[in-house]
Amino acid sequence: MLNPRLAATGGSLAVVATVALVGVLDLTVGPLRRTISEYALGDYRPVFDVAVVLLALGSLAILAALVRMGLMRWRSGGSIALTLWSAGLLLVVAFPKTNWAEGTNELSGGIHRFGSMIAFVSLPIAVILLARPWLRDHVWGKHAKLTMLSGVASVVAFTPLLYAIALGVASDVRWWRVFPLGYIERILLATEVAAVLVVGLWAIAASRVAPWRVGETSRLMSAPSTTSSTKRTRS
Repeated sequence: MLNPRLAATGGSLAVVATVALVGVLDLTVGPLRRTISEYALGDYRPVFDVAVVLLALGSLAILAALVRMGLMRWRSGGSIALTLWSAGLLLVVAFPKTNWAEGTNELSGGIHRFGSMIAFVSLPIAVILLARPWLRDHVWGKHAKLTMLSGVASVVAFTPLLYAIALGVASDVRWWRVFPLGYIERILLATEVAAVLVVGLWAIAASRVAPWRVGETSRLMSAPSTTSSTKRTRS
């Protein structure tokens, strides 16, 4: 049997570890104008791989906790999108970006870009779909609103890349030269990792309630306080 609190807490700690590992690389290796994926092309690939795998597995652990506690369903759009986020991250690890300095590997680089795009697009969708049904809930409304806000922030952080890609299609400018790609990527990753942590904190809070009573607790808290409802609560 899955322990929701253990899964939610462990998943959130794995996400924090990802932030710490990438932060160490940025502070000791840099420069920040280079993309994070370039760490996988040198001696620091093990650190990069561990960081991204932790993020993917931590996200899946949080998803499992959310489903176990009744905040999401496995076959829902939010669950599918969050699974795609993790799958995209694992593709990024399995297929490094093209190393132009030592010869091209266009197939690996193409799959790497595909995985990155799937991950960056799927996470905001997952977070927004998770939050939407709970926005007016008396118990989980605050968590849902914060989660929705983090999802919207992720969408906003993604727009510079969409603009750069659109400009690249419409002109001769290479899309990765429109903005300092390393900075844009870090802003995007920071907002999306923050969104995962917000969801993780929600999962930890919900884990204090019996999983079959997450929705029931919300209904009871929003119901009028009457003698009959008190009896039902105690039972």
